[in-house]
Amino acid sequence: MSDLQAAALPAELVRITTDPSTEPFWQAARERRLVAPRCADCGTFRLPPTPFCPHCQSASADWVELSGRATVYTYTVVDGFPGLPDITLIPAVVNLPDAPGARLVSNVVGAAPADVRIGTELTVDFHPISDGWLLPVFRVAAPSPSSPPSPSPSPSPSPEGN
Repeated sequence: MSDLQAAALPAELVRITTDPSTEPFWQAARERRLVAPRCADCGTFRLPPTPFCPHCQSASADWVELSGRATVYTYTVVDGFPGLPDITLIPAVVNLPDAPGARLVSNVVGAAPADVRIGTELTVDFHPISDGWLLPVFRVAAPSPSSPPSPSPSPSPSPEGN
C-alpha cells in the first residue's frame, strides 16, 4: 500500500455562494451537520438543493439531518491541480442511505487511492473553506466490529522435494 493520501483543496481555493435554496445546507455544514432537503409534499430527496422538487415541482421542503454515512457511487483519482502539482484528489459521487435517491458530489480525503472502490463505505467530515464555511467531505469508514474480516490470501503451495 502506498503512503499517498488524498487531500482536500486548500481553504483559500474553495469559495461558495448561497441562495435561499442552498443556505440551509451550508449553515448545517458550518455546524458540522449533513442535511438534505426532502419534498414536504411527495417525500423525494433532492441534492443539490433546488427551489422545486424535480418529481412534483413543489416548492415545500423539510430539511432532514442525515447520519453522515455514505457509499461511493463513482469516483476518479486526480493527480495534481493547477498550482498544486503534488496534490492527489479523489472527487466522488456518493450515495446517501438516509436520503434514498439523492447523491452528493464531494471528495474522499485521508485515504490512499487504492483503498477507494465503488461501494466503499464512508463517513462525513468537514473541511474548512473560504469565508468561515465548512465543506462536507468523506473519509473511508472504519470497519464495524460486526463486519466479517477480509479473507486472507491463500498461502502459496510449498515446492516439493525440500
